[in-house]
Amino acid sequence: MCENVEAGARPLEFKMRFHGIGRIGVCALACLCLCAAATSPVDVKTLAAAVDAHYNRLQSLEASFTEVYRGAGMDRTESGTLWLKKPGKMRWEYRSPTEKLFISDGKVVWFYVPADRQARKQPAKRLEDLRSPLAFLLGKTKLEKELRGLSLAPDVTPIESGDLVLRGVPQAIADQVSEVLLEITPDHEIRQISLEDVDGSTTEYRFLDQKGDVAVANARFNFQPPPGTEIVEGLEP
Repeated sequence: MCENVEAGARPLEFKMRFHGIGRIGVCALACLCLCAAATSPVDVKTLAAAVDAHYNRLQSLEASFTEVYRGAGMDRTESGTLWLKKPGKMRWEYRSPTEKLFISDGKVVWFYVPADRQARKQPAKRLEDLRSPLAFLLGKTKLEKELRGLSLAPDVTPIESGDLVLRGVPQAIADQVSEVLLEITPDHEIRQISLEDVDGSTTEYRFLDQKGDVAVANARFNFQPPPGTEIVEGLEP
């Protein structure tokens, strides 16, 4: 076989900022081995295990990302760079259209918007379920255990020809997310994660230029609020 992360019914402004990040976490998945015959049946268990294995061997990951949110009459696109590092470290740098930062050293999570001069913080353990997709991306969790009803989605056209799309329901937040679609590349990388909320809104994450085991210092996952920044406890208002 070929070898080869705060939505919900919350105030709209807050949801528009956190919707995508908080769910990222719900994702990860398996992929189709191109060396298999085109007519061969796809074994989802095997595919999920292949994606798990691909990310499990990594100690760190860097990727460019684009996040698209559609819902409540809104259509918003943001982009930036993501860094992940075991154990439990992550840094989402949003650069367009507005600068903001979502960061965790594995113990404390911060969300900071320079223009607001406000930083919100919360213990990382309280976000474990919502951020579980990030665990997927570094192989901490088994996909089949986290995504109920994991199966192929032949009715969904992938972004890139040759990719495979799968669907499932994230067990940890099934009350918020009704379905997740994952597009997997022939190299067992997660190219895109699409999340449909129970309220009908959708969030899509597309990951580009993934680089595994990049050299990234632990200091990159630390955050010190700039002088004059208001500190708010809890990511939810």
